[in-house]
Amino acid sequence: MRKITLIMAVVFSLFSGYTLSAQENLSPERKQAIDSLALEKVRDLSKYVSIIGSKSTPWSEANRVIDRAEELFMQGAEIGVSSLFRSEINYFKVRQYFERLMRLNYDRVEIEWYKIEYVSDLQRQPDGTYVGVITIFQKFRGFDREGGLVYEDTTKKDITVYVKRKETQIGGRLIGFWDVLLGDIRVKETGR
Repeated sequence: MRKITLIMAVVFSLFSGYTLSAQENLSPERKQAIDSLALEKVRDLSKYVSIIGSKSTPWSEANRVIDRAEELFMQGAEIGVSSLFRSEINYFKVRQYFERLMRLNYDRVEIEWYKIEYVSDLQRQPDGTYVGVITIFQKFRGFDREGGLVYEDTTKKDITVYVKRKETQIGGRLIGFWDVLLGDIRVKETGR
């Protein structure tokens, strides 16, 4: 919670006094701050995926982390799941995805995200929202009771990022700020 408060304070200080306008464009400094915030949210999601997927995480803690992870997403967002054993990709609502992740039939799960980077620059939409795509690579490993590797794959995924102007009131003043939310996570390819 302290980390979120700190991030919001930085965002508020960067954008305080900046009036809300439908025609506004991002300055290079603001864009850099927003890019950093978006990448930070994706890194947070990476940590949450590891915690939720870990069989050593207590049920109550995993559910608390699922609640936190859901806050990163736009309402209605979906996450893709693939496997080396089937060609189709299944998409699940965010909460459903995390609940399935908790129940995977392995004794130990390791999930690592790496090569987290923007692949498309933020593009302004007609409604003033900016949309971009961050690509990640996910290494998944599932182990049996004896510690033997049962399943392993590497998946390339694209995460849609939405950046919107919002307002909040602090000390009687209306402050505008940019908020970053994650959208759908689409599977691009799965291999060994």
